[in-house]
Amino acid sequence: MKNETRYALGQLAELLDVELKGDAGCVIDGLATLEQAGPGKLSFLSNPLYVKQLSSCKASAVIIDRRHADDCPTNKLISSSPYVTFAHASQLFSRYDRPKSGIHPSAVVHPTASLGEGVSVGANSVIEAGVRVDGDCIIGPGCFIGEGALLGAGCELKSGVALYAEVTLGAGVLIHSGAVIGADGFGFAFDGAKSVKIAQLGGVRIGDEVEIGAGTTIDRGALEDTVIEQGVKIDNQVQIGHNCHVGKHTVICGCAALAGSVKIGEYCILGGGSGVVGHLTIADRVNVAAMSLISQSIKTPGTYSSGTGQMEVREWKRSVVHFKRLDDMSKRLKRLEAQIAEIRGSSGTGET
Repeated sequence: MKNETRYALGQLAELLDVELKGDAGCVIDGLATLEQAGPGKLSFLSNPLYVKQLSSCKASAVIIDRRHADDCPTNKLISSSPYVTFAHASQLFSRYDRPKSGIHPSAVVHPTASLGEGVSVGANSVIEAGVRVDGDCIIGPGCFIGEGALLGAGCELKSGVALYAEVTLGAGVLIHSGAVIGADGFGFAFDGAKSVKIAQLGGVRIGDEVEIGAGTTIDRGALEDTVIEQGVKIDNQVQIGHNCHVGKHTVICGCAALAGSVKIGEYCILGGGSGVVGHLTIADRVNVAAMSLISQSIKTPGTYSSGTGQMEVREWKRSVVHFKRLDDMSKRLKRLEAQIAEIRGSSGTGET
């Protein structure tokens, strides 16, 4: 259900805790990009590459930092961090209405489950024995919450989320459609003829204010829990293997994958499509570039990448041929270096 929202610019400045330069009575009814904004819209400038768009921007107001304020011909909200201010503004203009509290007639809630005040349970959802759902949670249509799971206050599960048994969510967790939390980790022992399943006896613990994207999977631990700490943001279609531990406020972008027993530090960023080999440790404040494979532990903060840069197909094919020859070329180089050293030694000539 959509909800129309309007603010006077002076009111917005107060709500966003920023300085207003312009008409406090100007009415703002939505957000838009610099290029697409028209009258009544609030835009923002966070990337200097788009400064040139200011002169032609038709927005009623722009969130902008002080150094670019003179380039903006319209009303301004001066912010030291325009993108963060835009993030807060976007929440003010959210058009999502909270569903009414209560249990839909088609939902199945076990008699031993405990639901706090203000909880909403959507159509065809199933809540099993011993589940505890704290106040103001929203369980969307078609969700499954397994035995003994715990949801802290203010959590929201979009449609079709599955929480297996003994999964614990902190307060304010948001999980998008199709995510599966607590499925078995990929654990097998090969007996020489077949793979023998290792029962996954741990759980999953999710901290406060974590967001988990659509189609993401987080496996339960084999013996100890898989842990996602407070404030972590996980994009769509991410795979997190059993016994992983992800530190506070780390961001994991779409299609990244962590093999089992990986430990990620705090305030890290894993780019889209990146991967981490099992049993590795990554220090705090590490950035991993998109499509990189981390095959060794990282002990020092910084930005890391692997793979090769983009190139035209014919050039890439020629390079592949050279890649295959690198080992042979290295051996030949070492032989040449040894021969040169021997010649210099026999002639009594040293390097200058």
